[in-house]
Amino acid sequence: MSKNRRHMLAAAGLASLLALPLSSHAQAQNELLVGAMTPVTGAGAPYGGNMLKAMEIAAKEVNDAGGMAGRPLRLISEDTQTQPQAAVLAAKKLIEINKVQAILGTWASGVSLAVVPLTDAANLIQMNVSGAPALSTVDEKDLVWRFQATNDRFGRAFAEIAEKHGFKRPATMAFNNASGRGNTDGFIKAWEAKGGKVLANVVYEPNRPSYRSELQQVLATNPDVIVMGSYLPDTTIILREWFQSGAENAWIIPGWAANPELVEALGKEATEGVIAVDTVSNTDAESYKDLSERYREATGQQLADNVYAAMTYDMVISLALAAHKAGPDATPQQISDQIRAVSNPEGEKVYSYAQGKQLLDEGKEINYEGASSRLDFDEYGDSNPDFGVYVIKDGKFDRIDTISLDK
Repeated sequence: MSKNRRHMLAAAGLASLLALPLSSHAQAQNELLVGAMTPVTGAGAPYGGNMLKAMEIAAKEVNDAGGMAGRPLRLISEDTQTQPQAAVLAAKKLIEINKVQAILGTWASGVSLAVVPLTDAANLIQMNVSGAPALSTVDEKDLVWRFQATNDRFGRAFAEIAEKHGFKRPATMAFNNASGRGNTDGFIKAWEAKGGKVLANVVYEPNRPSYRSELQQVLATNPDVIVMGSYLPDTTIILREWFQSGAENAWIIPGWAANPELVEALGKEATEGVIAVDTVSNTDAESYKDLSERYREATGQQLADNVYAAMTYDMVISLALAAHKAGPDATPQQISDQIRAVSNPEGEKVYSYAQGKQLLDEGKEINYEGASSRLDFDEYGDSNPDFGVYVIKDGKFDRIDTISLDK
């Protein structure tokens, strides 16, 4: 064989090695492979890119501290497109080709509910920022972890806010999926428990050019406030048609739908006085303050503008602390079994991966206080963040209240 021929074969062999799937390299290094599935496009696009950036910040923090029981952590990202069908294809790739041990970051309940059966069947960890009540019970293996409030808790918060503002005649409108209906169902349940009555409960279909008939059905009952379970695209259409109608009722809308993009699309006058409600980060915690600075350096934006970024950051840190406690050869189930042990009381409070890792190595119990919330997970794997109440005034979001609910 000629010298040139041997060189060509050697070069081809090196190229083939470099072209191997990421998981092939990872297995030799005993990496913990994590699928990062965020909504880079679709309805969740205003949040998804920086949700991924926050996960990258966390992964670097973990690896800079020496990894987890000798294991480095590596993210492999896929765009869910905020669509269940696209998310299923992405999850299958991550599970079957990349061989990930966890999938983190799913946004929108329809997406998370579509992915959980796949991760559950593969005995993998799944972490989400979705609110559908079904996510609390669909997993029987204790592998699913929710970093967002449940829709039921959102509904309870909406009811508290409506009562505080003195509303007496509420009606609801909900996008026809688990999240939309969950928000308004939770509100109706909480409102009726207070002795109130909901005048109308209209569920509408997605991807409609107009919702005028559904809106008129609600307005015909003369509500003083309309409580929404909605997303940004449909909310934009509904509020535009409401403003054109001349009606004067108030609105309570989830923060992912009543956001700066809504004001930009409709203008200050049409959005004046809208009440937006979303979970709020754990802003007094050192974990939040530290992440806020790194996030601003990485993105040029404020962490306060994307509550989901703090949640996805905490997913990586919580997972890594659990993996370190579980040991170098731990299975996903064994790692998942340690998540409450590193996040819930009664351990010593810690605010970073390095701090938690050091105490674990000293044989101490820890309680990771997240940037997004206290992360005291209940028996269903649900966390319990607080809610911020905002009123849109002259195009700006003015935070007027904080609602804290018990578990």
